[in-house]
Amino acid sequence: MKKAKIAIVSLGHYVYFEQFSGLREELMQKSEEFRSYTDPEVCDLIDIGYIDCAEAAFDAVKALKKEDADLLFLLLSTYVPSAVAAPFARYLDIPQVLVAIQPLEHLDYSHTTTYMQLCNDDVCAMPEVAGVYERLGKGIPPCIVASSSQGERIKKQVSEWVSAASAMAGFKYETFGYLGHSYEGMYDMHTDPTAFTAAFGAHVKMLEMCELARLSDSVTDEEIGEQIKEFIDTFEICDPSIDPLTDYVKKEDLAYSARQAVALKKMVRNNKLTALAYYYKSEPGNPYEQLAANLIIGNTLLTSSGIPLAGEADLKTAAAMLIMKNIGGGGSFAEIHPFDVCDDVVLIGHDGPHNIAIAEGKPRLRKLKKYHGKSGSGIGVEFSLKAGPVTLLSINVDRNGRFRMIAAEGTSIAGDIPQTGNTNTRVSFGSDVCGFLSRWCEAGPTHHLALGVGHHIDTLRKFARISGIELIEVR
Repeated sequence: MKKAKIAIVSLGHYVYFEQFSGLREELMQKSEEFRSYTDPEVCDLIDIGYIDCAEAAFDAVKALKKEDADLLFLLLSTYVPSAVAAPFARYLDIPQVLVAIQPLEHLDYSHTTTYMQLCNDDVCAMPEVAGVYERLGKGIPPCIVASSSQGERIKKQVSEWVSAASAMAGFKYETFGYLGHSYEGMYDMHTDPTAFTAAFGAHVKMLEMCELARLSDSVTDEEIGEQIKEFIDTFEICDPSIDPLTDYVKKEDLAYSARQAVALKKMVRNNKLTALAYYYKSEPGNPYEQLAANLIIGNTLLTSSGIPLAGEADLKTAAAMLIMKNIGGGGSFAEIHPFDVCDDVVLIGHDGPHNIAIAEGKPRLRKLKKYHGKSGSGIGVEFSLKAGPVTLLSINVDRNGRFRMIAAEGTSIAGDIPQTGNTNTRVSFGSDVCGFLSRWCEAGPTHHLALGVGHHIDTLRKFARISGIELIEVR
């Protein structure tokens, strides 16, 4: 996973340090405590140091510009004149969070000295600093306020902000591939690449089927053999089910899918793609028809390794899958399937691409004589997501052309699913599945979504603040 670059700056007031010996050194320790709330496995931390006057703030801003950070935590260590914070608002165009972590839960009022109060005055300047951001036209930053004793609360909030920054950093200087064209008649699939770049920052690169075909033709027998071995190690190969569309998986089926999986990996690598949206119908009998129909295992393996692929050329859901991956949910390509009023669940899944990294048990391969609604035939991937909390994230465009996110939290329930070569996860939303589905549809999502494990609405709220993309929560 791409790490976000997280900067921290501690702010103070130099006048106090001329009056109270040792106060500056004591307040500087607060940045040490704050660093303990970050995880070096998921972010690169940049500590700019302790700033106690406007002139030092200017120097800090210059240093931060060179770092190209993704998020800045401004730690208010005591009362701080807003002039010390203003340069960060005026000159830095990155998301910022104001932090006031008071060392004590409460003062021992009968024994409190001025020195002690200054050590616990972290929140004193927060209204002033927040106000100056507004006056400078930057908008009021989000704020974290807590005492040091509330370590778990602080860690959760910091972790969510870091995850949100990581999700946004996942698009930064990256390339999304777009192969083929959107599925005919799916108006919700169409996406303006320039609008996508404006919203997310990533470049959209147009790819050609002839490139994939060329790569497919160059795959060696040795590469096919190695890929088949990965298939066998990863999946359970199933016989036909009750569905008459299913068939036996033959050696030549595995070999053909393996060839396309190797070609797809090479296309992703050669074009330095972070994600890919694809779909190609082709004329009946055209060589591209079967090639495009046999990408499911390959795109499943890529998605599961951290490179999201979205079918039916749904660029927006590729973005949703990348967000879900970078906030720790995985993210599998999905849509709403039939619901069950007896068990109060709805099936959520798709014919691919999938994320087997969040599968319950070993995923299965089924041969399909035809794909419903699509041309060609090939091998499908079938499984359910892990039982437990899940999050749905869909991205659509409103009437004014602005992207917006629609999200909901539910629970994956273990149980039987159709044996049709598709993913299907039984998802509960507490009660009244029909009522939930009505509210979900009324929120205006695309018919596709990224389905991930864990509850992530809190982090998605923070991503919405960072990205400026509206979030609609469905309950």
